[in-house]
Amino acid sequence: MKFIDRHNDAWLLLPDSEIAGPAPHRLLTLTQWEAVRDAWCADVPVGVLLPNTADVEDLKGDLPRIALVALEFPKWVDGRAYSQAHVLRARLRYAGEIRATGEVVVDMMPLLQRSGFDAVVLREGERQSSAERALGFFPAGHYQGDVPQPKPLFARKAA
Repeated sequence: MKFIDRHNDAWLLLPDSEIAGPAPHRLLTLTQWEAVRDAWCADVPVGVLLPNTADVEDLKGDLPRIALVALEFPKWVDGRAYSQAHVLRARLRYAGEIRATGEVVVDMMPLLQRSGFDAVVLREGERQSSAERALGFFPAGHYQGDVPQPKPLFARKAA
């Protein structure tokens, strides 16, 4: 899991009122992306900030052009972004970065990893060392249906 420092992020989130032309490492809202997708050069990395109310299937045709999908947790108890990440990884086979943003707390780390997230921006006040420790609570592939290990235990090859 990659931990993103909100003050030194390579991806630049632009205000809604500012629709940007193609430039590397722009993080656009879904509305901004829809406005510029046809003019965006395929070789310029772009990220899309997706609210947890959006259907990730709407991005299906654009996914090969998108380097980062940032999924929002408006409240730590609202888990719709877990489902969005799982659909992106398991059904749509998205290979780019999936980032958790918003109210991301340490307790969420094992489930974030299980559902396909590979980067997080922790909520202000959360400690990265605690989040890293939480990732070790359950071994990767412990549960069947995980994105990293979708097969049940009986169907896995013996080590």
